[in-house]
Amino acid sequence: MTDNTLPSLSDPAATPERGSAAETVDPRLLEILVCPVTRDTLVYDAAAGELISRKAGLAYPIRDGIPIMLPEEARRLPE
Repeated sequence: MTDNTLPSLSDPAATPERGSAAETVDPRLLEILVCPVTRDTLVYDAAAGELISRKAGLAYPIRDGIPIMLPEEARRLPE
């Protein structure tokens, strides 16, 4: 018999760390994702766990392995 319980969201061991292997992005997804502002290609920054739009100067976060492609959620890159 297997244990079908899910880990608690409050358990730090249950959530992947930012930039961890659990937050990697499928390369096939990177081929089709574009910046919603410029429609330009994105660069995956594994260390920061972000998708970078150099043309827009924005870094889109990846949370729980899901790219958050909302400009209002993006971090402005230094110039």
